[in-house]
Amino acid sequence: MIKKEEVLAKLPDLDGALSQDQREQVLASMQVRTYRKNELIYAEGDIPSHMLCLISGKVKIYKDGVGGRAQIVRVADAVEYFGYRAAFADENYVTAAAAFETSVIASIPMGLVRQLIMRNPQLGWFFIKRLATALGKSDARTVNLTQKHIRGRLAESILFLKESYGTEDDGRTLAICPSREDVANLSNMTTSNAIRTLSTFVQEKLIFLDGRKIKILDEAALQKISKMG
Repeated sequence: MIKKEEVLAKLPDLDGALSQDQREQVLASMQVRTYRKNELIYAEGDIPSHMLCLISGKVKIYKDGVGGRAQIVRVADAVEYFGYRAAFADENYVTAAAAFETSVIASIPMGLVRQLIMRNPQLGWFFIKRLATALGKSDARTVNLTQKHIRGRLAESILFLKESYGTEDDGRTLAICPSREDVANLSNMTTSNAIRTLSTFVQEKLIFLDGRKIKILDEAALQKISKMG
């Protein structure tokens, strides 16, 4: 198990803004837990009590839609804070979160986070910037998922995964291996539509599939499809 001191060292924006006493408070109250793949981290409607930070692994933030089909809102990558917007707004969670793969997550009580922000404007500004950036990305993605056709949405999702997680050593194979259901949820479509469209992309030599691995063969063409919608 990773030590709390090692976790805090991975959060230089937080660690560097703390006095020694505040640092000891954070270490004393911090919890570190490992989540298995697909294990629920929090559910829609839960009361947010802690700020969460993904130390390693990947986490999907999603919302259940019509017919029980989930819509992936975004995917968090290490090292990233998540699950704090609802707490700052004094709301229950409007989304759910689950581990995309085995993930280590640190949690700090929101009561302590609020105290630290009140005493440290620099830390408050950091979270304001993160929330503003996330809002802009969310707005853009919402428009794309509602206005683009299936091919455009899927192309965008593949490029989104490449931008978020990078590639393996070959520079083309995505460094994340999503299930077909995850790809569908990320693209706001049914699993069957995602499978058919992925197959079409393979036939057009835009991508190559090896199980869950996705290798991009023609990124320029995917960008064009995504842009055209």
